[in-house]
Amino acid sequence: MVSEHTLAFAVGILGNLISFLVFLSPVPTFYRVYKKKSTEGFHSLPYVIALFSCMLWVFYALVKTNALLLITINSFGLLIESVYIVIYLIYAPSKAKKCTVRMVIFLNVIVFGLILAVTLSAFHGHKRLIVLGCICVTFSVSVFVAPLSVMRLVIRTKSVEFMPFNLSLFLTISAAVWLSYGVLSKDKYVALPNILGLLFGIVQMVLYCIYKDAKPDLADTSKNAVAVTEIILADSQDVKVEGVIEQIV
Repeated sequence: MVSEHTLAFAVGILGNLISFLVFLSPVPTFYRVYKKKSTEGFHSLPYVIALFSCMLWVFYALVKTNALLLITINSFGLLIESVYIVIYLIYAPSKAKKCTVRMVIFLNVIVFGLILAVTLSAFHGHKRLIVLGCICVTFSVSVFVAPLSVMRLVIRTKSVEFMPFNLSLFLTISAAVWLSYGVLSKDKYVALPNILGLLFGIVQMVLYCIYKDAKPDLADTSKNAVAVTEIILADSQDVKVEGVIEQIV
């Protein structure tokens, strides 16, 4: 029989592959930014949050040890989210650039630095892992609130324009795979946030089936509406994609 460890490793490899694709999903958006030399009004916050999430989970994996699969996917996440942010800074308006830099400094430097300093100095051994795991879970759960905006928009406009089926499907599969990995590897901190991610993913699939043929409310989907697309913020270990929230003004 296949051991739980071997099965967990295989599931983790699958999770890496799926998360790799999810991380790359904004590439068309940034290619459009490059071609048009404009960020077209969308916000950088989701990419900054995704970067922070990846940083947290890499730190968690290093403290845990023997968590190679968490390190590999989140290290890739660190790289690709950094590239997205750099491209955004190149083509964003001056005000948006300043806002992005402030967010990066606050979240990815100050907040992460405080977490790093406190967990390394105030906690030791297994307690450090517990505290860090709780921080990761808390942040990941808060990120999973983002799909509520998408689902509310779909219900209000009766349009699935801002909830692409393929992306929602991959995020649902990603959550399911990383939930399985967490269970098989007996890592509750990986499993817990993905329970919520899986539930939200299933609900999105149901909403898509309900509204895919519905006549959209064009007034609500005008440029004055808040469009939420490419939600990724997975939690980093699974991406924990986690998401892209675009504001159309």
